[in-house]
Formats: sequence, structure tokens, C-alpha cells
Amino acid sequence: MHTPTPEQTLIIEAARTTSDNLIINALAGAAKTTTLEMICHAITGIPILSLAFNKRIADEMSKRLPSHVEVRTLTALGHRVWAQAVNKKLIVNTNKMHTIVKGIIDELPRSVREEAYEDIADTLKWLRFAKRDGFIPSKCAGVGHALIWGSEWYHQYDEEPTNLQREIIEQAMVDSIRNAYAGEIDFDDQLYMPVCFGGTWPKFPLVMCDEVQDLSPINHVMLEKLVHQRVIVVGDPYQSIYGFRGSVSNGMEALHVKFNMRELTLSTTFRVPKFGVERAWFRVPHMRAPDSQIDGHIEVLEEWEPSAISDHSAIICRNNAPLFSCALCLIKSGRAIKLVGMDIGPGLVRVMKKLGPSTLTRRGIEDALESWLKREIPRAKRVETVYERYECLRVLACREDCRDLGQAIAFAEALFKQDGPIQLLSGHKAKGLEWNTVYHLDPWRIPSKFAKEGTEEYEQELNVRYVIETRFKENLYLINLEDMR
Repeated sequence: MHTPTPEQTLIIEAARTTSDNLIINALAGAAKTTTLEMICHAITGIPILSLAFNKRIADEMSKRLPSHVEVRTLTALGHRVWAQAVNKKLIVNTNKMHTIVKGIIDELPRSVREEAYEDIADTLKWLRFAKRDGFIPSKCAGVGHALIWGSEWYHQYDEEPTNLQREIIEQAMVDSIRNAYAGEIDFDDQLYMPVCFGGTWPKFPLVMCDEVQDLSPINHVMLEKLVHQRVIVVGDPYQSIYGFRGSVSNGMEALHVKFNMRELTLSTTFRVPKFGVERAWFRVPHMRAPDSQIDGHIEVLEEWEPSAISDHSAIICRNNAPLFSCALCLIKSGRAIKLVGMDIGPGLVRVMKKLGPSTLTRRGIEDALESWLKREIPRAKRVETVYERYECLRVLACREDCRDLGQAIAFAEALFKQDGPIQLLSGHKAKGLEWNTVYHLDPWRIPSKFAKEGTEEYEQELNVRYVIETRFKENLYLINLEDMR
């Protein structure tokens, strides 16, 4: 551990000498993990629960925190609470919901069965959202404690499920809850069941939680159940970029009010070079770098070639379609790439397979995509999402070197399996990561043309740029896809 900065000293003293609940606003690269480690070394003699957002963070924290601190992911803790509640050894079945939904569809009238199977991936997505938001179906009313009732839970999203999907979702949730009481759960149940249907939560004199700007509604309720005496949380409101995924709007402010917290700040970054700090002032004018920090290098590349991209660097973009185009160009030039965190890949491939027979020509693919776009836009409350997927599909399916749809699908499936030293990922997937060299692809795409100034969506767009441009430790290059030679 390095010598504490004045901000860290203030935080450690507040943690050690007061009983205040603390909320720490930690900017990008501001040594928040080290600060939490210092707090745990300063507060001894009591057990501490440290909650991590994912297993990668939990593993890192476990290696660094002293023995009187128990480190758990939110899901691991929820798993333990539910196992004790039903007094059973739980079986985690990752295919649980697919099996349930398939069973429901097979019992439907033949006239709607095909439609239900075509939308099964989308239905499974809605079921994940339902559990994350704490929705309980009407047939289970009075059994658990819902965070949201009725059809309200899906109104916050860009699209809405069809009437047929809603019927399947209702029945699937009933079956899922019944199976969870019998000991069969999936990953989403690890939070959903103990929060909404009960359990005995452990009592610690101090609970700590990281990345709280990303917590979902069910995470907020879980934290409330865990805090009996004191809580210290860390987050960065300027890295709040997951509103589209269901994180609580202004979640840090909500926690601030709920637990009557004292607010402290970590504004000194130990990752971002001095020039990068100055560039970040558009969003966080209070960010600072220590005197010992390097200046770094920031450059706009008017023209660039695939051969100029450094191995073990990252190409980050606001949108996925330019990343796909860039990946194809890099591969064509003999560079090895990896698309990181592309969980949209399988969904795009499924859409491609529905466009027509494998022999469909490029012209036929284009016509089928136009028809797909016309069908999807009326269903979407946020057309940007549909256009983003449409652009991705055009990149994958309408390439000049593909003779038919079958070849396009095969190439797309192979693309998502590539594993090379150049990483390509969206700004949303880049959060929490860092590289020596970062290329910000098509920076003009931020803010999105669909985000209206003055809205929360617009503010999150600015946050995405801040996240992307604070991932580099040495070099940041701003590049445009159209300038590739």
C-alpha cells in the first residue's frame, strides 16, 4: 500500500474514528480498492462483510483484505441465504428457464407454437429482467414480497414483450419459483429468491459495497436487508452507464439519502496520465493526477492502417457495428483480434438464421433486413436499439465477399470465436478494465443522436465517453473507421 493521499487519510480517519455511514465517490483509477484495503486495516476487532459486484473483483479483494473481512459476491451471498431458507443443497441449473419455457410452449396450441419458439431467446431475456426487477406473477401474490407489481416492470425498457410472451412469462415465473423452493435455481434466482421470498441475512457490524452506481433494484433491497449497524459504499456517479440494463436511476444519491451517508471523494487517479486527466475535465473537472504521473500521449490519427494498431491494446467504440467493421478489416489485413463481451453475438446470429434459407443472396438478405427493420421499429420504445442491431446485421450479413446467407452466418459465428491480442469492445464493456494503449473508435458517435440534451440518457452518454477515455495508462488515439487505409 502506498502512502495515503490527503483524501485517503480523511476517509480512513472517518472510517476509524466515527460511526458515520460513508459514501465514497471514487473517480476512474483513483485506487478505490487500495482505499478499502486501508479501511479494513484501520478497523480491527469486528467482522466486516465486503460485497463485490462480480467474481473477478471478489477474487482480487479476497487476496488483499485482512482475515477479519469476509468477501462475497452479491450472488454468492444470496445463494447461501436461500439454501438456509429452504434447508436444501441447491442445484444451479443454467438451463432451468429454457427447459421451463420449452415445456410451456410445447403445451400451446399449434397455431401459436411456432411464433413462441421464434421468440424464445427474447422471452428468456424478459424472464431475466423480471427476476432482476423483483417482479412476482399474480398467481403468487401474497407468497413473496414483490419490488414491482403487474405489467409495470417492463415499461422501463426499450421494447415490450408481446401478449403471447407475457402469458409465457407469467407461467414460467410461477414454475421457476416452485422449482426454487424445491432446490433448483439459476444464477438470477440467487438474488431474486432470498430478496423476494425471504431468508435470514447475516449480521455484520460493518458492510462495505463497491460499484454501487451499477446496482439494480433487487441489489438495493438486498443491501438494505444486510445493513444493521454501519455501511460504507464506493462508486462513481460519472461511471453510471447501465441505465438501459436496469440499474437504479441516480442510485448513489438514493443510497446517500436512505442511509444518511457522509460523502467523501477520491479524485486523484493513479491510472490516467496527466494529459488524459485534462481531457476528462469536460466531465469531472475535479479529477487530479499526482505529480509523479506521466504526461501520456493523446493523438488524433487523421489516417491509420491496421498494421499501426498495437498488440495487447484495445479498440473501444460507443456502438458495436463499427467494431464489427473494424474487426473484419483487421482480420483481412492479417491481424488477430478478439471481440470482448459480445453477448449480443448469439442473438444477432439467431436473427440472421431467420432471414431466409441459407442460399439467400446478398440482395435477398438486404430485402429481408429491411423487412425486419420495419417489423421491429413499431415494437420498440427506443428505436436506437433497433437501428443499432440493424447496422450490426448489415455489417455481418451484407458483406461483398459473402455469396449467400449461409456463408455469412458461418463467418459471423467464427468472428465471435476469434481470440487474438487486439481487443475490440464497447464502452459499456470496457468499464473496470485498463490498457497501456487505447483507440477510441468513432468518438463522434458520443453523444448518440437519439439522446436528448438535458435527459438522464444524455448524461449517461457523456459518462460513456468518460469511461472510454479513462481506460488508458500511456497512449490514447482517436480514430475514425472511415480514415482506415
